Amino acid sequence: MTFWWLNSLINKGNEKPLVEKDMPLLRQHDRAESCYKEFMEHWNKQKQTKSARSFLWTIVACYKHDVLVSAFFALMKIITVSSGPVFIKAFIKVTSGNQAFKYEGYLLAFGLFIAKFLESVSQRQWYFRTKLLGLKIRSLLTAAIYQKQFRLSNSAKLIHSSGKIMNYATVDAYRVGEFSYWFHQTWTTSLQLCFALIILYSAVGLAMTAAFAVIVLMVICNAPLAKLQHKFQTKLMGAQDEFLKAMTEALVNMKVLKLYAWDTHFKKIIEGLRSVECKWLSAVQLRRSYNNFLFWSSPVLVSAATFLSCYLLHIPLNASNVFTFVATLRLVQDPVRAIPEVIRVVIQAKVAFSRIYRFLDAPELQNEHFKRQCDPELEQAIIINSCSFSWDGNMSKLALKNINLEVNPGEKFAICGEVGAGKSTLLAAILGEIPKVKGTIQVCGNIAYVSQTAWIQTGTVRDNILFGSPMDNQKYEETLEKCSLVKDIEMLPFGDLTEIGERGVNLSGGQKQRVQLARALYQDADIYLLDDPFSAVDAHTACSLFNDYVMGALSTKTVLLVTHQVDFLPAFNCILLISDREVLRHAPYNELSASCKEFQDLVNAHKEMVDSERLASQRENQSSRREFKHSCKGYQQNSEEVSGFDQLIKKEERETGDTGWKPYLQYLNQNKGYLYAALAALAHIIFLAGQISQNSWMASNVQNPHVSSLRLISVYLAIGFSATIFLFARSALIVVLGLQSSKSLFSQLLNSIFQAPMLFFDSTPIGRILSRVSSDLSIVDLDVPFSLMLCISNILNALSNLGVLAVVTPQILFVVIPVICVAIKLQKHYFTSAKELMRINGTAKSLVANHLAESLSGAMTIRAFKEEERFFAKSLELIDKNASPFFLNFASTEWLIQRLETMSAAVLSSSAFVMALLPHGTFSPGFVGMALSYGLTLNISFVLSIQNQCTLANYIISVERLNQYMHVSSEAPGVIDDNRPAPNWPSVGKVELHNLKIRYRPDTPVVLQGISCTFEGGHKIGIVGRTGSGKTTLISALFRIVEPEDGEVIIDGIDISSIGLHDLRSRFGIIPQDPTLFNGSVRYNLDPLGQHTDTEIWEVLDKCQLREAVQEKEKGLDSLVVEDGSNWSMGQRQLFCLGRAVLKRSRILVLDEATASIDNATDVILQRTIRTEFEHSTVITVAHRIPTVMDCTMVLAISDGKLVEYDEPIKLVKTDGSLFGELVKEYWSHYAIDN
Repeated sequence: MTFWWLNSLINKGNEKPLVEKDMPLLRQHDRAESCYKEFMEHWNKQKQTKSARSFLWTIVACYKHDVLVSAFFALMKIITVSSGPVFIKAFIKVTSGNQAFKYEGYLLAFGLFIAKFLESVSQRQWYFRTKLLGLKIRSLLTAAIYQKQFRLSNSAKLIHSSGKIMNYATVDAYRVGEFSYWFHQTWTTSLQLCFALIILYSAVGLAMTAAFAVIVLMVICNAPLAKLQHKFQTKLMGAQDEFLKAMTEALVNMKVLKLYAWDTHFKKIIEGLRSVECKWLSAVQLRRSYNNFLFWSSPVLVSAATFLSCYLLHIPLNASNVFTFVATLRLVQDPVRAIPEVIRVVIQAKVAFSRIYRFLDAPELQNEHFKRQCDPELEQAIIINSCSFSWDGNMSKLALKNINLEVNPGEKFAICGEVGAGKSTLLAAILGEIPKVKGTIQVCGNIAYVSQTAWIQTGTVRDNILFGSPMDNQKYEETLEKCSLVKDIEMLPFGDLTEIGERGVNLSGGQKQRVQLARALYQDADIYLLDDPFSAVDAHTACSLFNDYVMGALSTKTVLLVTHQVDFLPAFNCILLISDREVLRHAPYNELSASCKEFQDLVNAHKEMVDSERLASQRENQSSRREFKHSCKGYQQNSEEVSGFDQLIKKEERETGDTGWKPYLQYLNQNKGYLYAALAALAHIIFLAGQISQNSWMASNVQNPHVSSLRLISVYLAIGFSATIFLFARSALIVVLGLQSSKSLFSQLLNSIFQAPMLFFDSTPIGRILSRVSSDLSIVDLDVPFSLMLCISNILNALSNLGVLAVVTPQILFVVIPVICVAIKLQKHYFTSAKELMRINGTAKSLVANHLAESLSGAMTIRAFKEEERFFAKSLELIDKNASPFFLNFASTEWLIQRLETMSAAVLSSSAFVMALLPHGTFSPGFVGMALSYGLTLNISFVLSIQNQCTLANYIISVERLNQYMHVSSEAPGVIDDNRPAPNWPSVGKVELHNLKIRYRPDTPVVLQGISCTFEGGHKIGIVGRTGSGKTTLISALFRIVEPEDGEVIIDGIDISSIGLHDLRSRFGIIPQDPTLFNGSVRYNLDPLGQHTDTEIWEVLDKCQLREAVQEKEKGLDSLVVEDGSNWSMGQRQLFCLGRAVLKRSRILVLDEATASIDNATDVILQRTIRTEFEHSTVITVAHRIPTVMDCTMVLAISDGKLVEYDEPIKLVKTDGSLFGELVKEYWSHYAIDN
């Protein structure tokens, strides 16, 4: 009841800044897991009885006991607070000389203290219990949203994008949780008004009906406003979804945006979406401001109507009935003023409820064909009988048709075919990711899946490989060796305990795929589905992986491998040739080679590539183990040297200690914020002065026979109505302050994020940024401005109440001054701990968002490995970590307020005691009534001022968190006005590298170690080297994704470090390693800047073998590309990237593993297209497929970041000991051996 259990934590917070380990765990039944289970139990019961699944009533059913207990305390509070005016009426009688017995005054003073103390206890329990209930509801909804995203069907994913799901968990669940705190206000305000009307009737008789009529009229006037507010709130949340979707997409693909020089364009798109959001934000806040004005001015309107009625009905006015009326009015004005907040919260919760409900009710994946235990009578591992599949369950839009397949345990099946044929779709169908519209499918046994685009978790390399399984050292070492990861791990600063950045940013493409392969192998599954895992590695590693991994480690396992590498096909039991979304043929290699023309074309295309530069040489077989040891010698010392290095992913930063006024000043320092805040405060001071003048006039003249009733009432009302003008000005100024500050803060944040170097994105999980632009920004937009207004208003109200008491009874200053000193000390004692609790809550909130974002991107892999429960358990743990500091923060607020309220009760009863103690006639009844009516609201205003300070202090942490990312060190400017290259630069395309040295961070080793060479204009340059040798780093240096530590890059006579980044990147063409498509249309993906005609785009689609695929879609160039381009195959995505380059026609084109995910036949056509379209351009190609670089003018070979050789390919092949020669031999010999 008194929150004594918090004393130890608050004391600890004053001794040292609190940290996560200081947080006690929540009680078992308050934790997310318990709340979620209880909720799902009730939810599923409703499903079974097929009753209307009202979200609200399901939650009420879960927590009806909590709701009833808090309702009891709410009722207690209303009864005790309503007794105040009754005490005043009795007290005025006593001071007028009408004592019933001798010590009546003292007894009333003591009774007043008891009533106020009980009011405090009941209100604190009401608020504490409803906030705890809100926290439990928020936890269970976040958990339900997280669990649901694993089961979401493909059609539902089109409606509920990752950005929207993030919004449901971070914003909507928060708004719904907030509602429970205000839930009882919906009926307690009405009940308090009823009690008030009864007291008013006893004071002013029938004139009370006028007061009642005004209140009813105000509520009726507000009804259409509430509807409008609901509409605007829905629009605002929809705009937030669109904004967050675009922001998420930009953050995930920031490297691609920088390479294409599209970052400025995307920033403008996000700014446009934000301006739409601000339009609805402005509408919501203006209506809220109008509501505030309406209800804050209500006492003036009510008193006007009542006093005029008294005059018309000839009801006499005296100190007793006037100040009973004024006291009653002052008591109900705070609940009445809270009505706009109640309306806002109810509307926000209703909108959020409906959004979450629609999400939880969305269609789910149906993958009932999985069998955990194999049927002993069933001989096959996979059986597919006459199956057709459709992504949206529509028979007219089939993704695969008439599939018949039987795979026996231990068999190896290869799946091949041209780009977009449906190879990856078949694996997805086996995984149960695509709705089956016809036929039957059975999958027997556990599955391990390796996706075409590597999905890597934030965490250590070891965590990624173990993936929840227990550590077995021998098995682990064997896994690393089979996946050719030994050398890579020795290179990492902390070995396999090195933190991998989000999406594996500090690993090369090949390393990411091998970590995925290791994850699959370690699981020891029955069936392995491998989606083109060798496209990201060089030929030697691919051959080694195929022999050691597929044919060795998985020799007894069932394997389905999607591949474009024809070399491996003879080793398989059966080959599935897929064309146009159906299986054309499936048979062993020899049979297909002899009888299937389409398969012959596929093999011939590969031969054409190899035979064009056929070099008959023999490779000396070396075991990969020996090679690892040889290559690693130079790194063992490095490993020791870097053991003190920091991990890439830093712990999330947070402020510590008292930052004082700093975050408040940051907020007010935006767009004339100080001016708006000062004017709003001044307007409120004038309003308060008007109220005091009103009541002073009434107190001094109510019993003055020389002042007529009409004059008394007219002056009283004139002062009141004049004061409301300033109230309106205050409300309008706060809206302007909020909008201007929000726009300014967001603008700085967006500029800072988009100008940040790639290192920032590599070392900062996206969840941290997203939690700031979703929940923190939402708080700054909606909550901070009105919280600031209420904070200033209530501090001034409390001071005015104290001032009136002190003026009427100066003797109580002996009590007031010590009480104020104790209150300030208590508040300081509380704030030290509360701020740390909110900061810990902020960082924990980011962890929840980050885990959700990561799970959304890897949902297919998590489902394939049946790891949903483990990820859900982790999510529950993070939700509890977030909930614990939040719970402790609001509990400590109640701890503080209860102590302050007790002191306020002491001040009021002391004042009453002084009035009773001093002789009769010392105070006029009018001023006794005025003092006590102000004293009755002292604890309300005092507590509200502290409560609003606490709330604002919690909200202002969001400004602090935004500010952390508003000053990120930026990369070089986009444009340097004094040094802009000529419009046709580069005209020749000559690239000179002089002693180029690159390191990614100051505390890491040099990655490129002094590379010097020249690429002549128009030459075709091939860059080769083993996985992780530094090829992609060299490309990053050309685009200044990383700045050189030493040396320079000169292109056509201009040092690239001397010009702006936008000028540099926009002049190059690139087809990046990871093909990226954006949410939008086909046209938008090829030409987002709108610089080309439809005719040009169709021509390019034709050249890139995409015309047919786009024409098949109903809307042609306006056809939809969904998030991540997931409705197009990986090969098609790479073709789109090629299309962008062809459309741009740059003098310098960079291909970074650009054809890794396409079949050989398409690759031949594409190489031909590139040769034709970029005949006079400098083309720099990083490739694993050796034939791709065989017709280059020059080949640059890199090993361990050093230039090993740079010459014509034919010369290098003939040179003994040449690295390129070795790679060619390896490639050719594994082709020759396998054939």
